[in-house]
Amino acid sequence: MYILSLFLAALLLPGLAVAQQQVSFSTQDGGVVHADVYGSGDRGLVLAHGGRFTKDSWTEQMPAFLNAGFRVLAIDFRGRGQSRGPQSKSGEEGAEYDVLAAVRYLRKTGAKTVAIIGASFGGEAAADASIDAEPGEIDRLVLLAAWTDRPPEKIKGRKLFIVARDDANEDGLRLPRIRANYEKASGPKELLILDGSAHAQFLFATDQRDRLLHEILRFLAQP
Repeated sequence: MYILSLFLAALLLPGLAVAQQQVSFSTQDGGVVHADVYGSGDRGLVLAHGGRFTKDSWTEQMPAFLNAGFRVLAIDFRGRGQSRGPQSKSGEEGAEYDVLAAVRYLRKTGAKTVAIIGASFGGEAAADASIDAEPGEIDRLVLLAAWTDRPPEKIKGRKLFIVARDDANEDGLRLPRIRANYEKASGPKELLILDGSAHAQFLFATDQRDRLLHEILRFLAQP
C-alpha cells in the first residue's frame, strides 16, 4: 500500500523538475563529466542515459524520482554535451568510469545510499561500473534493456533487469542475452519482462510507461 501510494503521488506531482545545480567532476581515467543535480537528501540516484539520449531525456520521469525522496544526478556521458573522455580514448570507451565518478560524487556530497538507473548503453556502463566499484558503493541497479559482456556474477548490489519481450536489434532479440546475465548474476535480483518491442527509454513513450515507472519506484523503495 505504501509503495502504491508513493507511485500515485509521484504521478500527481505537477510540473517538470528544474535542475538545482549544474556540476562537473573528473573520472579516474582523466575524463570530465557534466551533470545536473535535482533534489536533496541522502538517498542518491544516478541516471545513465541510453546511446541516443542525453541527461535531459529524464525530464518527464524526474518529478517521480524527486517525490520518492531521491537526490538525483543526471549525467551526460563522454561525447555528449560538455562531457569528454581523455584524449587517449575515443568515442564511448571508458563510459563505466563516468558512472563510477557520478556515484562517488554523490557519496562525497552526502549520499548514504546510491542507486543507478541505466538504459541500454548506459545500463551496460552501469553494470560495468558496479563490477569495478568497491563493495557497498552501489546499492541498487536498474538495468533497462542492458547487459554486460563481462562476468555478470561480479555485478554488485541488488539488481532489477527490465526488457520488452520483443525488443530486438540487428543481432536478434535482446531478451535471451539479458536473461543469461540475470541467471548468472548473484541475488538479490529480479527480471521484469514487459509487453511490446520498445527499447530502453523508448518504453516511457508507450502504454507500458506507468507500469515501468511503478516497478522502478517499487524496486527503489524496497528495504
